[in-house]
Amino acid sequence: MKVLFHFNVSPSLMQWLNQRIPPDWEVVCCPEDDPERFEAHWPGTQVLWHVLRPVSERMIRANPALALIQKIGVGVNTIDVSWAAQQNVAVCNMPGVNSRAVAEMALMLMLMATRRVSSLSKALGQGVWSIPEATQERLFELGGKTVGLIGTGHVPAILGPWLSAMGAQVISHSRQPKPDWPYPCCSLDELLSQSDVVSLHVPLTEQTRNLLDRKNLSKMKAGAVLINTARGELVDEQALCDALDRGQLSMAGLDVFASEPIAKDHLLLQREDVICTPHMAWLTQDMFQRAIAVAIENTRRLQSGQALLHRIAPPAGVR
Repeated sequence: MKVLFHFNVSPSLMQWLNQRIPPDWEVVCCPEDDPERFEAHWPGTQVLWHVLRPVSERMIRANPALALIQKIGVGVNTIDVSWAAQQNVAVCNMPGVNSRAVAEMALMLMLMATRRVSSLSKALGQGVWSIPEATQERLFELGGKTVGLIGTGHVPAILGPWLSAMGAQVISHSRQPKPDWPYPCCSLDELLSQSDVVSLHVPLTEQTRNLLDRKNLSKMKAGAVLINTARGELVDEQALCDALDRGQLSMAGLDVFASEPIAKDHLLLQREDVICTPHMAWLTQDMFQRAIAVAIENTRRLQSGQALLHRIAPPAGVR
């Protein structure tokens, strides 16, 4: 069984992996920014352990041996699921495997944004100790504030109780709220107008693309903070910059971007009212160990002809 793990795996994680794979498997690790190495190892690969680098129709067509694309994580928007189905290539993901890591990152970005940690840290490095009055007026605590969670999946289910324990009022919005969801659900308009912090936790679909466009960003509470650890395309980035410029929003914490990797001269990276991180919310060694256990199990199931875990159904009309 030939497996290609498309990620720059750390030595300690590679050692952990090698202790768990069967002796008849060949597992090759290839950094996502090394296309030459990928092209060299891609022919004959039966299983792709996929992280973020898009899996296109061209890639799938180029390797008839491919039988499984195993997403290391949840979102499959970087995979041509329709074409994979046409070529009888299974696509699987891992619901919940990175939820705790993402929830912790979302909370961290909230705390950093409400205290403007990144810009103040940068100023301190330049010898500026005093905090300008205009900045002081924008510093606030989560306790006593309203945090709006867009989505009611695994991540907000973990994040919600933490926020409640800190004294925040948690409200939410979902097209399909869970019957046992413990927090008030409201319309998107109500959530945007009432929340001091808005945090995105929905997948990227045609319905959610540019969910926070110019119109919806203008509905947000004056001085609010936006957090996005889901998918960059949920937010109109130019409209976000405009909303920050006019004071509609006070800060944004973004782990994801419309185009990734983000260009080093991107307008969002030039702003002191935006905290940017490199799509790392999911990435912890703890998460990788949980994820690799699932990836190994699904690869074993493929090899033995058993039903796969968390297989993604092909789009309607595709067999």
